[in-house]
Amino acid sequence: MTATTTESDLLGLANAVVAQARPGEGMEVYVTRGTDTEVRAYEGEVESLTSADSSGVGIRVLTADPGGSGSQVGFAWAGSLDPAVVEATLADARDNARFATPDPDVVLAEPDGVAAVELDLWDDGVASTPMEKKVALALELERATRAADPRVRQVSSADYADSRGEVALVTTTGITSYRRRTNAFLSVDAIAGEGTDTQTGTGFSVGRGPGELVPDEAMDDAVLRATRMLGSQKTRSTHCTVVFDPRVASTLLGIVASALSGEALVKGRSFFAGRVGEIVAAPAVTLVDDPTDPRAYGAATHDGEGLACRRNVLIADGVLRMFVFDTVSARRAGAVSTGSAVRGGFAGTPSAGCRALVLAPGTKSQEEILASVGEGLYVQSVTGVHSGVNPVSGDFSVGAEGLLIEGGTLGQPVREVTVASTLQRMLQSVVEIGGDLRWLPGVAAGQTLAIADMTLSGD
Repeated sequence: MTATTTESDLLGLANAVVAQARPGEGMEVYVTRGTDTEVRAYEGEVESLTSADSSGVGIRVLTADPGGSGSQVGFAWAGSLDPAVVEATLADARDNARFATPDPDVVLAEPDGVAAVELDLWDDGVASTPMEKKVALALELERATRAADPRVRQVSSADYADSRGEVALVTTTGITSYRRRTNAFLSVDAIAGEGTDTQTGTGFSVGRGPGELVPDEAMDDAVLRATRMLGSQKTRSTHCTVVFDPRVASTLLGIVASALSGEALVKGRSFFAGRVGEIVAAPAVTLVDDPTDPRAYGAATHDGEGLACRRNVLIADGVLRMFVFDTVSARRAGAVSTGSAVRGGFAGTPSAGCRALVLAPGTKSQEEILASVGEGLYVQSVTGVHSGVNPVSGDFSVGAEGLLIEGGTLGQPVREVTVASTLQRMLQSVVEIGGDLRWLPGVAAGQTLAIADMTLSGD
């Protein structure tokens, strides 16, 4: 691929800083540039519109401890690429290293021979689409959602958003990488009502650029989720099979992902610790983190340390095969990096994490799964995930709303219920994985997921 002007500029800046490394000094320079646009429509008008350019640099400097106890690392960042600011940031990183505790496991990543997969994650339409068209997408989405069903009383917001970003990373260990990506997003919140009962529903559509967005998909989803919950009530407590909506399944996989991080492992914060090679899930469960799949929202050619991203099979046929590691967590665990360093931008440092987690899909549609379950609960949304789920112990208890499964189809809507189990038992109790795979924002794809023998607490 021919280098773009911005690629040459960003790599040139990163290389120029790394060239200033002193003898015996390790250095990593992370440079980024991007643009974010957001449009919000409300009651037929543009409530807000923002378009912001951003850029920044993060610099890590490693110096050897004179006592031989390892490296001291200093980090500094700035939200500017002005040469004077970059020079000051380098000076701050060097100064910060003087106060760091030496650590033999803190080193910079080194090239590992894995070639980056070529991915086209850039859509020129994000930049070339006129702002008027982006505004029109949000306004029309709001108007259409209002008109979609007479029970829709209000649209609390209809949003269009897009982003484009580029990252260059260069190290004294020989890593040079560049990646870029665009994303576009439509979302709408519908409020439906009958009598004094009101319910809300959110729908969205995602793509690499505005041309891939499907407004009707966002509208239909929001309206369905709001209207089918009208008349919801509590239900009796029981044990039953719970069928999770693809969005909720994505949230569950995100929690599992945190327990599969090498950082969680070495800090004693994973319920998977010590279980590599053991059966940890039902035989149908094969869980893969694959940032090289261009359909994934978090797809990338390189990780947060500049190593090539790769496909990592974490659980195969129910057996735990591996964790994901960055360089530091790998050294602490006696492993090697899996090209899985993630970072929150130029203001953050790398840590181990998943980018594109996905369950190997089954063959059944959601309707076929409901029919096979017969009786149970379909969970449309959950609350209290951060307080009710413990990735260390595996305890799982969240608030839920959804619909009872009656005679193999969706029946009475229910609310103010709790579903509970443990993550360990849930993985072992997976009975159906849908073929309705959908890539969603976040670290995990979603699909219908049925889990047996969960506790449903209601009246």
